[in-house]
Amino acid sequence: MRRLQDIFPTAEQIPVEYRLGATIEQREYLVGGELRLWQGPMATVSSPVHLHTDIADEQVILGRVPQLDVEAALSALDAAVRAYDNGQGSWPTLRVAERIGHVEMFLARMREQRSEVVKLLMWEIGKNLKDAEKEFDRTCDYIVDTINALKQLDRRSSRFELEQGTLGQIRRVPLGVALCMGPYNYPLNETFTTLIPALIMGNTVVFKPAKFGVLLIRPLLEAFRDSFPAGVINIIYGSGRETVSALMASGKIDVFAFIGTNKGASALKRLHPKPHRLRAVLGLDAKNPGIVLPEVDLDNAVNEAITGSLSFNGQRCTALKILFVHEGVVDSFLQKFISKLAELKPGMPWEPGVMLTPLPEHGKTEYLSGLVADAAVKGAKVINAGGGEVRGSFFYPAVLYPVSPDMRIYREEQFGPVVPVVPYRDLSSVIDYVLQSDFGQQLSIFGSNSAEVGHLVDAFANQVGRININAQCQRGPDTYPFNGRKDSAEGTLSVHDALRVFSIRTLVATKFDESNKALISSIIRNRESSFLTTDYIF
Repeated sequence: MRRLQDIFPTAEQIPVEYRLGATIEQREYLVGGELRLWQGPMATVSSPVHLHTDIADEQVILGRVPQLDVEAALSALDAAVRAYDNGQGSWPTLRVAERIGHVEMFLARMREQRSEVVKLLMWEIGKNLKDAEKEFDRTCDYIVDTINALKQLDRRSSRFELEQGTLGQIRRVPLGVALCMGPYNYPLNETFTTLIPALIMGNTVVFKPAKFGVLLIRPLLEAFRDSFPAGVINIIYGSGRETVSALMASGKIDVFAFIGTNKGASALKRLHPKPHRLRAVLGLDAKNPGIVLPEVDLDNAVNEAITGSLSFNGQRCTALKILFVHEGVVDSFLQKFISKLAELKPGMPWEPGVMLTPLPEHGKTEYLSGLVADAAVKGAKVINAGGGEVRGSFFYPAVLYPVSPDMRIYREEQFGPVVPVVPYRDLSSVIDYVLQSDFGQQLSIFGSNSAEVGHLVDAFANQVGRININAQCQRGPDTYPFNGRKDSAEGTLSVHDALRVFSIRTLVATKFDESNKALISSIIRNRESSFLTTDYIF
């Protein structure tokens, strides 16, 4: 295993193509179609990457971003409210084909910034090069898929229906002003899976980037400004506790798209003075279990569990956060798991083949060390070489065994590279864990006995949003629903579902007689309505 004392490079060891220039002094934020310059306080953006010197490891400072106040945040909200104009604004009344054109324009501009965004993904959140490129490309693909899905949806809506003597056309229309906030682990992809559907359905948006991964939005600011009408997309920065709280308390937010903790979401929702008018789209906490049955392909289970628990250092809501392994196979499973873990390469994000990288969240290594210490006091051991070792922002993965219910790691979502393994004899204890859990996003079942697997599928179908058989938990493909139960989510996201989440069906109906037929035909023929239309988008 590569020793942690040389995990961080010197400045000279960084490949030229991945080196940073001068620190970024970003004062721009987007409001009402213009990039305003902030002259107030600034927040420092640091990297999880440290540089090794003769004296000590020094954390890299990437730049500074605006620390906007309430007044600036509310000005962005007012711009979005004006652009929506109670549904009478040019954007919400624009024809679908024209809104698609604006999104396509933005996508073309976005693709021009690929290398810069990928580099910032590595430096800001420690995502390795391969995964950073994948996140950017997957986001572009998601936008294309969203455009195609909207075309299909609009084609189905372009016809009239006749039921019981009533002629009607049903189309989807926007909800109003959306507040979109994404997570730091996928600051581009997860954010855009709500931001783009919100925009393309005709809503106006206030967008606040994630707490880490904030600078990578900067290369896209001009693309947003130039691709959408003034006020349609507004981008703010600063303390969420101050700015976002004020936005919600205003009562002017109609859709709240948030990916974070259930406690944070609940606190913000409570600030809205008319909660019944607020539609929430939430991706929240998860403690996804992996369940290894006695009859199982161990090699596959280990491979999936390694990736599922440690991809991007376990910093994924869909990560496997706890492993239940039958006592009959646990020794063999652990031996293979530890061997596979030892093959994962630690290092800097740009290094070829690196899988384990520094953690961006301040205080995270201390938190993880606390979980390991708590488990150790209560009888668990770190069973892999070097497990739990820390250097600066780097935490080497720790496999804990045997984990029991009295340990914090048994129920807390670690969101990092600590892998708790629980031995079990009777499946009823595993079923009880899932039934009693506060979370219900996903789980994975590893086994080859059809009767056992089938029994567990039925036991868990009403507990989680997705059951994975002999595969790790994951979000994709993006055409599949992504949701959760209990404290794990509100609403369903997929390419198709997101369009519906950010819109509502509206019906225009009339009695089916000659005069009304003539009236509707005249409106359509003369293109006197953006809503009533039989246009077919190719």
